[in-house]
Amino acid sequence: MRKGINGLLIGLCFAAGPLKAQRAFSGVYPHLAMYNKEGECGTGAVVPWAGNLWVITYGPHLPKGSSDKLYEISPALKQTVREESIGGTPANRMIHKESNQLFIGPYAIDGKGGVRVIPYTAMAGRHTGNARHLQDPAGKIYYGTMEEGFYEVDVKTLQPVMISEDGNTRKNSDLLPGAHGKGLYSGQGVMIYSNNGEQGPKALTDFDIESGSLSEWDGKNWKVVRRNQFVEVTGPGGINGNAHPATDPIWATGWDYKSVLLGVRDAGKWHFYRLPKASHSYDGAHGWNTEWPRIRDIGTAQKPDYLMTMHGMFWRFPGNFSAANTAGIRPRSAYLKVIGDYTRWNEQLVFGCDDSAQKEFLNKRKAKGSIEGPGESNSNLWFTSFNLPDQLGPTTAEGAVWIKEDVKANEPSDPFLFAGWKHRSAWVQNNGKAPTTFTFETDNGNGHWVKIKTQTIILAPGGATSILFPVTTPGEWIRVRTNNATNVTLQFCYAADDARSTKPATIFNGLSKVTGAPASEGLLYALGDDRRTLGLSTAHGYYELDEKMALVKKEDVTTDQFIKSKFAIPEQPVIIDEASVLVVDDKGRRWRLPLGNDAFTGTSLRVCREVATERDLFDCHGTFYELPAENADGYAKIRPISSHSFRIKDYASYRGLLILTGVEGQVKGNDHLIYSSDGKAAVWAGVIDDLWKMGKPVGHGGPWKNTDVKSGVASDPYLIGFYDDRSLKLSHTAKQAVVFKIEADPVGTGQWMKYKEVTVAPGETYIHHFPAGVQARWIRFSSNSDCKATALLEYK
Repeated sequence: MRKGINGLLIGLCFAAGPLKAQRAFSGVYPHLAMYNKEGECGTGAVVPWAGNLWVITYGPHLPKGSSDKLYEISPALKQTVREESIGGTPANRMIHKESNQLFIGPYAIDGKGGVRVIPYTAMAGRHTGNARHLQDPAGKIYYGTMEEGFYEVDVKTLQPVMISEDGNTRKNSDLLPGAHGKGLYSGQGVMIYSNNGEQGPKALTDFDIESGSLSEWDGKNWKVVRRNQFVEVTGPGGINGNAHPATDPIWATGWDYKSVLLGVRDAGKWHFYRLPKASHSYDGAHGWNTEWPRIRDIGTAQKPDYLMTMHGMFWRFPGNFSAANTAGIRPRSAYLKVIGDYTRWNEQLVFGCDDSAQKEFLNKRKAKGSIEGPGESNSNLWFTSFNLPDQLGPTTAEGAVWIKEDVKANEPSDPFLFAGWKHRSAWVQNNGKAPTTFTFETDNGNGHWVKIKTQTIILAPGGATSILFPVTTPGEWIRVRTNNATNVTLQFCYAADDARSTKPATIFNGLSKVTGAPASEGLLYALGDDRRTLGLSTAHGYYELDEKMALVKKEDVTTDQFIKSKFAIPEQPVIIDEASVLVVDDKGRRWRLPLGNDAFTGTSLRVCREVATERDLFDCHGTFYELPAENADGYAKIRPISSHSFRIKDYASYRGLLILTGVEGQVKGNDHLIYSSDGKAAVWAGVIDDLWKMGKPVGHGGPWKNTDVKSGVASDPYLIGFYDDRSLKLSHTAKQAVVFKIEADPVGTGQWMKYKEVTVAPGETYIHHFPAGVQARWIRFSSNSDCKATALLEYK
């Protein structure tokens, strides 16, 4: 990453004063990596306290403890593993000001850094949140677990009193609907709890079933507020609790299969809003893909600055957000790291991540072959400037208020975020049996809704259209209502201009070009058995990359052969034809992606691998994509990150870093390149979010190229989403005019809507440049007669 972007000088750590330099790559210090012996090692909480930074990790389902640790990190970046560590699956943290203690996981840390422990024998469960006590906030705090165990804990004695037994030992029915608890907070006379999952076999495969809940407890009884997947619950007071608990608002974030949800409890009443999703890798009805999205104040006491993470987007969140003042939420940039918590520390941002899970859970697919996860789960911290959340991926995002839903006459939809993008559009489809009028209204954040005079449309039964909103259309929020009861799909699509160059940043200097001869290549595997090194198998021998990022040749035939066997590149994971890349997913669905440089055809390079927990990185014909797990709808929701012309043989996650192989001979001046002492092996090291700077997504291809097509039979879907300069050429060889129907699927789940119908005369080529505001995920074509046709798109 460029020095000007992340404020990082490779080889120096940030702390003031004399100290021994520690090597870092794009803000990640390899020596700070955290390991456990479980199927996952996520970062549950990151909190500055008592002069140092305190961090906890978690394993996947360990209510009685685990090999995870409590870490103390000094300003000189010295990591201390606290001997009091008892592990588990904790992600809770709260500062209790009256007793001057930090509660983090099962630990209570005093103002001098002294650690006391609440044993799991006394308070079982996967600790997910803390909240201030409703009756005795000075003397007690609440603990909540992921399985609806609730306790009140005396802050002096640390003696817990059970309110509700944890679900891992509870024999009766579940306390609340949903599963996989996430958030806990209190205020306005209630304690609020969220969960983001559902139990049962369908939740392991279907992303769009009913799942999760947001609930509140008044000290006696529980009330379910909303039956959707919710995660963060917090307020302006954040980690300290609200300063004015009776009147301060409480915020909750969540989602369903349509869009992101935002709730605010104000004066005892809940209000809900919708926001678009940048990424669908966080979807899944089981809730496992989401980790702990947060809203945290990363500013100062004099100038608060709230940062929200949700579905792959950094958001600016207004600290005065309430039911009466909803203005100010803005997208900042998209990211790829899986972030569990973050904080301001030593005048920088520190993100705690979930990087490498040994188990990989449900994230299996044939494009990966028989590849395994890393030998040992590990994660790391990511140190950045305060500007980094504005400097990663484009803010292109989409979401729905209705998908094939019955709506009542004149009943408005949920408010959907409208402000923050240059290009805004909506796709509307009337699935009802009568003509329907759709009326759009906007609100400037004060609750006063005004009709958009130019955006009232009438759709016949089965009719669909795309609406482009002028950049001058004001409004923080938008909603729609219909004049009669009907069934509707309504999807909003937003995009900003992609200002990135097609040229890669200089941090990638030295990677081998696909048009050149193969250079230093190799297969990668992060070793287990407490070795904590990265194995590299090459044609010149076997090497290991250690904690100090030294690439050392080793004599280890067993490990070398293991990597060659278990991590071999799969044969033909995708199909390359004249028209485009064809992917047939594990459900038998067909998808087509753009082609890159012709030299990629026939190469044997890694196509698919997990490098951030429970989602894959897909590198296909010169484009890197973010690929959700199959249980989050997989290829249907794929997102291009960047395009390139590099011969990247393999890639893997190691100590929070992204490691690439495929490096030219000795290249000077790039500290991201690591060479072995014998000069025969090399790797590139950075972070996954560096890929945004590899080059804006481009490509060419389509579903047809001199293809025999049948009348009325639609082509395969071809990716059109997330590209910003798009043109189409459509032709045929028939002796008579052919009518082509062009359809778009803005949702990604087969919600096909007609975009255009064009007549192409014999010998002519129809050329179309898509307006920037027209956004969708997939495009397809069909003809009104049998013919040989070509439909090719170019993305620049």
